[in-house]
Amino acid sequence: MSQKSAGESGALKMWRDLEAPGVAAFEDLARDAFARLPESFRALCEGLVIRIEDFPTDEVLDEMEAETPFDLLGLFQGIGRAQADAVAHTGQMPNMVFLYRRPILDYWAEHEETLGDVVTHVLVHEIGHHFGLSDDDMEAIEDRAN
Repeated sequence: MSQKSAGESGALKMWRDLEAPGVAAFEDLARDAFARLPESFRALCEGLVIRIEDFPTDEVLDEMEAETPFDLLGLFQGIGRAQADAVAHTGQMPNMVFLYRRPILDYWAEHEETLGDVVTHVLVHEIGHHFGLSDDDMEAIEDRAN
């Protein structure tokens, strides 16, 4: 066996022994992605709850008219900052961003991006909805996080 072949089987062994990242690992990825966002952006997210779920609920899938549970990578749920002054605050639930682990893993498996980059992209996109940002604004923030 050549030196190169031995190294390749070591890499294969590493992949063979790995498991898909679970909810706790995704929480760590999301925390890391959030921590890398510009501080001024993070400061505006006070009270925003970030949750990791395996899949969207059936109600969310119906509401978003998704064809499969893999269609949604994330979701902002709540009253965006742009609309906050127009809505009464009594009994309001906290704004939440959901990251859907299994659809994100599926997307990652089919694309040439790191898992951390995919999580960051989905997180920024969903938080962007919280602010009412354009896709260009979200892309600029994501670029600053990398």
